[in-house]
This record gives sequence, C-alpha cells and structure tokens, in this order.
Amino acid sequence: MTTWHEFYQEKGYGPKWPYSIKFGEEQRIDTDVLIIGGGISGCWAAISAARKGVRVAIVEKGATVRSGAGGPGCDHWCDVPANPLSKVDPDEWAHGLSNGPYACGIGREIQCRENYDTLLELEKMGGKIRDTEDKHKGVEGRDDATKFMISPRYNANHEHNVVIRVWGTTFKPALKKECQRLGVKIYDRVMATSLLTKDSRQGGRVIGATGLNNRTGEFMIFNAKATILATAVGGSLWLLNTELGGYNTFLSRTISGDGIAMAWKAGAEFTMMEHTQSLHLGTGFKHEWYTGAGDASYENVPSVDNNGKALPVVTEPGWDKKITWEMMRTQWDRVREGIMSGEFELPFYGDFPQMKDVERETTWNMMLKEESTTKIIVDTYTGSGFDPARDQLMMYQLIEGNSPPQWRSNGAGGLMVDWNLKTNLDGLYAAGMQIYSAADHSFAAATGRYAGRKAADYASQIDDPVITEDQVRIEKERVYAPVNRNSGIDWKELHAGISKVMRYFCSEFKTETILNIGLERLKDIEKNWSPRLFALDPHKLMRSLEDLSMLTHARLIMESSLARKASSRYLDFHRIDYPEYDPPEWNKFITVKLDGGAVFTREKPFDYAGDLKKNYEANNLDYTGVYAE
Repeated sequence: MTTWHEFYQEKGYGPKWPYSIKFGEEQRIDTDVLIIGGGISGCWAAISAARKGVRVAIVEKGATVRSGAGGPGCDHWCDVPANPLSKVDPDEWAHGLSNGPYACGIGREIQCRENYDTLLELEKMGGKIRDTEDKHKGVEGRDDATKFMISPRYNANHEHNVVIRVWGTTFKPALKKECQRLGVKIYDRVMATSLLTKDSRQGGRVIGATGLNNRTGEFMIFNAKATILATAVGGSLWLLNTELGGYNTFLSRTISGDGIAMAWKAGAEFTMMEHTQSLHLGTGFKHEWYTGAGDASYENVPSVDNNGKALPVVTEPGWDKKITWEMMRTQWDRVREGIMSGEFELPFYGDFPQMKDVERETTWNMMLKEESTTKIIVDTYTGSGFDPARDQLMMYQLIEGNSPPQWRSNGAGGLMVDWNLKTNLDGLYAAGMQIYSAADHSFAAATGRYAGRKAADYASQIDDPVITEDQVRIEKERVYAPVNRNSGIDWKELHAGISKVMRYFCSEFKTETILNIGLERLKDIEKNWSPRLFALDPHKLMRSLEDLSMLTHARLIMESSLARKASSRYLDFHRIDYPEYDPPEWNKFITVKLDGGAVFTREKPFDYAGDLKKNYEANNLDYTGVYAE
C-alpha cells in the first residue's frame, strides 16, 4: 500500500516548504546561561540572569512573544501575600500551601516571598496589573487607593487578599521586549533535543544542549556554563486528537515533554512522575473547561437551570478554607440528583444578564479576554451576536460528565530541586512547571526569576566547558534519522501507538503485571517502530522528535508507577495489588533517575526542604527585594 509520504514524493503534490532547508548544517553558540524554553519561567530566568551581567540565550520551540502555557495571557496573579492589601503573612501563607503531602515547599516559599516583587517588576516592563483608567471602578474587590483588583473568587469572606486580577495578555510581549533590551539572544523556532554533559557522562555536569531549527532543519549546538530547563511537562500522552481538538490540554502545542526526556537521559532525578489525573479539559469531544460558569475566569457568574432556578454549586476549595473537596462533591451530587428528580431542568446556564453591569463588564470583557482560550470564546461569541447583558451562556459540565478514566493527563511530577533550584546534576537548574508539584503562572514567574539569578551566580564562578564532539555526533545522527529514510511511518502513527499503550496499561487502576506489560510495549515501540519514523520536512521532523520525547516520558511514568508500591488518594494513584491508601510508611517522595542505563530509586521525606523561612533567608542573604513599594 502506498503511504501518503510516498504519494507526496512521487506526485510532488502540496505546497513547497517555504524556508531554505539546511539539514546537516551546524550553528554553534557560546553563552554563560542557556535557558531551554521561552515561556513565562524561561523569560523571567533570562531577564534575571542578564541583570547579573552574564551572557544569556533562550532556546524556544515556538515564538517567544506568545509561547508557553501562559503566553496568550492570564487573568489572575495568585499567591501574592506580600501585596499591600494582603491580610496574611507571606511565610505563613507559603507554609499553608506547602502543608499538604507532596507539595514543593521550596517553590512555594519562593513564590510567596518574591511574587509581589516580581509583579511590580513586570509593571515596570509594561505589564498591566492595575485598573489605572478606572474602567472597573465599583467592581467587587477593587481597591481605589492602589487600583488593584482583588479576586472575589479566591478571597472568600475577604479574609486574605492574596490573588489579584491582572491583564495577562500584556505580560509576554513585555517580557520579550525586556529580554531584547538586556541583550538576551533569543533563538525562536528551535527545538532543544538533548543536554550535553562533561566528558559525555550520564550524571555529569551539564555544559549545554543541542537543538533543531524547526523551519530550516539546521542543527544547533549550545555551549553553556549553566543551563535552566523551563519546558514544562509533556502533553497528550493518553489521547491524540488532531481532527477535533488538536491537542488535549490547555498547555501550548509545543509542550511535549522534551525537557523531561533530555533531563532523564542526562541522569537527572525526578519525583511524583507516578501522579496522573483524569483529563478534565476540552478535547474536542467535550467542553468541560469552557463551563459557562464555575471556572476561575467566570467569576461571580450565577449558575441557573433552564427555568432560571439557582444551582447550589460551591466554589472550588482551597482558597475558602471552610470548603472541602467533600463538600464540593456533595453539592455536585445534590445537583445531579435534582436533575434526575426533576428539581432542576437541563440545560444549565451562566446567567450573565442578572449580574450587575460593572461585574458583567469586568468578567466578560476583562477576565475572559485576558485568559488564553477564553479570549477566543469571547471574540467568537461577540462576533456572532452574543450579548452578555441579554444572553445566557450554556454550561456543559453536568451534561457531559467526567472524562473516561483512561483519558488522563500528566500530574505534578517533575525535577527534584534544592534551595538554588538546582537539580542533582551540576550546572542544571529548573523553573516553572519543570519543577515537581509546580503551581500557576505566578509560580512560574517567581521561580524563573529566582533560578536565573542562581544560575548566573554559578556561571560567574565556573570554568568554560568543553564539549565532547562524539556526543554531538551521536545526537546529530539521532535527530536526522527520520529525514534520512526514504519511507516509513508518520509521527501521528507513532504518537497514537504511544497513547494507546498509556490508555491500556497506565490508566486509572494499575498492577505490577499491567505496568510491566506497558513498559515492554513501550520498549517494543522504541526498538521496532521508532526506527521507522519518516519525515519530509523540518516541521514533521520536529513532530517526530516530539514523539520520541513522549516515548521517553511515558517510560519514566511507568518506571515511577512501578516504584510506588502503595495506593495514594493524594496522587490519584490506584494499585490494585497494593489496595491500602496512603499507608504511613509510604508517606514520602519516591525519586527515580537513570544511571548507566539502569533505573535507581530512593526516598525523601516530605519535609526534606526543612524550615522554609529559615532556609529561604539563609540561601538569599543578598536578595533585597528592590522592587517592593
């Protein structure tokens, strides 16, 4: 049977590749600090490092001006307890966020101690964080003196004032502009493919990276004294849907676990990779993330049934300490029972017309327009004649229900870090979602800013690295293998195979047997199918390399799942062969790393970071918080 690739080559159909193809050609770049990933954490890391006077380079697979999960925008700046309206102590708030099992206390302390400084610094760059034009005067949570808009949803009973509404669409362009002003070298449309290590040794000092220009196919070699991984987690491991939803998470399409794969192969240590969760976001098959009311972007929108009857649905727990997940589930169960009994009539709506004018205007034309995908909703609906002063917006969540349990997404797994946000590998740092148990946009910003200055300090004291050319040659051969073949399988076919293995063998319930079967199937794909990947152009080559990253990522999840021989409600981790949930002896971090081709595990206590306040201050004696008001 003739494949599409073979047909394309034979007939010459389709548009010609619009860029000069430079397969095999090399470009070498020397820098002090290399940032892999130009999203929120990556840009902040670059700015922070550049201000230390070192040479900085960003490698970004997309376009830095809007790349990453936070690139299109955000409408909340969370966990900023040092702001002037706050009613809580930053250290106490950080401790509260870190008090549960599996939290990253180091990252949370950094976020709470430096988040306000980060926000004010962003404002100086041109990011909009206040209602300076008084367009939203009178809206709940607005402070007339500071013109900050405290989020009502995240501020139950006005008890803490730690979340601020912001104009997040202004952030990424401001960050890129500041990078350019500081002389940061930005390499857009370049996919990082591997970390380079001293003497080509797994577990050795990281001294740079390789990459592929996904437009020209040129091979990039970066020599660096320090490297910061800021590429976030992988996406679409359990479900590939290019026809309806394109991708199955709110993350950027460019996020495919490349950083995880590179770090794993280099010998970095990971934890919580066994944590996965049911897929709750839009997939093209369902619309749960766009619920009409109930999501953070739809603050204060009343939820009603088809007859206008109010629905007893509470807000998400965590911010209002009086609300628990059990209470929330009880309320949703009550609504579902009401549907069956006829008390509530479907469909359900977000009732914009009953809102106060100023609240409706703020929600529809500010909050929703500052978030990434909801801006598309607002623009599409408005262009089609939707008027929130007159029209309701249908809710789909209770109609469609939850995703099937085999449709899963990556959880809170990531790199283990110390108080410098350094990994176990010398010269390698992590920021944002690359860190285990990472949080939101502001977490990425604060940890990126922090990692940048720590990496810069390291780079200022370390000798120039020397790259092993054999390591470069081997990686170059791996990268170009798909374009050096005359036929084979398309990246979508390999991606679909990986996703099917994850659905079958790493789903809601797990056992030693099925996990081992899954691991063998992934090894079979790597051995027998990966060598058949075939790509015609740099874009398809990039997609093929993403598949290989996801394959490595999937193996890491399987290995981590095998290492935890206990069930855990906190991790949404269910082992049929170990049915006891969260036994005391398993209340710990399980870490995994690769050394000499073998997987090694070890344990770390939840409180390995020690006293958060004392250790933060001991490791940041030179930090002055110069942007604090």
